[in-house]
Amino acid sequence: MLTRTAAPALSALPPVRSDSLLALIALAKAESRPEKIDVGVGVFRNGEGRTPVLGAIKAAERRLLEEQDSKGYLGGAGDVRFAELLRPLVLGAHAADERVAGVQAPGGTGAVYLALRLAAVANPEARVIMGVPTWPNHPALTHGAGLEIVEYPYYDRDQTQLNFPAMMDAFGAARPGDIALLHGCCHNPTGADLDEAGWRAVVDVVAERGLLPLIDIAYQGFGRGLDEDAVGVRLMLDACDEALVAQSCDKNFGMYRDRVGCFFLKTRSAESSATAMAHVLQIAREAWSMPPDHGAAAVRTVLEDAELTAEWQAELEEMRLRIATVRERIAASDERLAFIADQYGMFSMLPLSRARVVSLRERHAVYMADSGRFNVVGIADEAIDRFCAAVIETMDSPPANG
Repeated sequence: MLTRTAAPALSALPPVRSDSLLALIALAKAESRPEKIDVGVGVFRNGEGRTPVLGAIKAAERRLLEEQDSKGYLGGAGDVRFAELLRPLVLGAHAADERVAGVQAPGGTGAVYLALRLAAVANPEARVIMGVPTWPNHPALTHGAGLEIVEYPYYDRDQTQLNFPAMMDAFGAARPGDIALLHGCCHNPTGADLDEAGWRAVVDVVAERGLLPLIDIAYQGFGRGLDEDAVGVRLMLDACDEALVAQSCDKNFGMYRDRVGCFFLKTRSAESSATAMAHVLQIAREAWSMPPDHGAAAVRTVLEDAELTAEWQAELEEMRLRIATVRERIAASDERLAFIADQYGMFSMLPLSRARVVSLRERHAVYMADSGRFNVVGIADEAIDRFCAAVIETMDSPPANG
């Protein structure tokens, strides 16, 4: 019998650098102290510390259970009606613009994936102008698309505010055709958002430099309100002939595990947008063939029914108000944390070194990312005061390396 020496392949793969957030989740799960507080995971929690299924979604799912008569394929575009119903929520007055095309995607991640892959097909030399820190998957998705990243410091930790001059300088120095990656609202991980004046200034420089804006809007409705949180998207569509928008329903509809999102693109004409969408569907075909149906069908069912839509909007407003209330409670606990009340969405970054974060974990069973990024509403109401006391004690008594 001939013996063949196999070339190194699967057995020779190098170790993968572990995802720090996944490692943190594992550490928190293994924690046995009953006073444990986990503010690392990025899901909304109510005052009881739970992530409930929204009432409007429950009603929609009951309706689907009774009325859905097939599990057959919908096609590569998924639920077309779902994408149509999201247009006015995200795009506002641009919902009727025939130059804007949209398609269902598996969560906001799938939408960002489509955006970056399409941008790479259109212009392989484009660079992504990316503020740091940002959502950890942004760099990974950009590298996966084969695009170069140009970083700029988005957030000033010492001043606890976004570094607007650095953003303007970075976009001002970008090459025509480069991609301006922006968070639509509720910046993850800092909570530091552009106001409307800031958005107008950014829109002006993006349009003037001929950049391609890619707006990731994953938390619409969690900040200032549904329409207010979409101001940046709509201003950019006002000013730019071409734009990419990655949207997520995972947060504002509470559909985390069902992965519900939508990707919108705008080009100079309805015809060129149709061509671009054909490329998008080819990219999607290669990645997931067809998006999962259930979550998008539930959202569509809500948005097709005026009563369910009103119920969802009321539930969304309750979530937004909880976020704002918890921010105010934390901010009131110490003047050094006052900045938290001026930020938006589920995340903020505490001014803690990695050593202090580790100390917080070891001494108080409080789990957050090493960067100090924490989920503002990862805390049940009864634990907020304990969380604040632990943070303040850690700030006042730093470890030897902190």
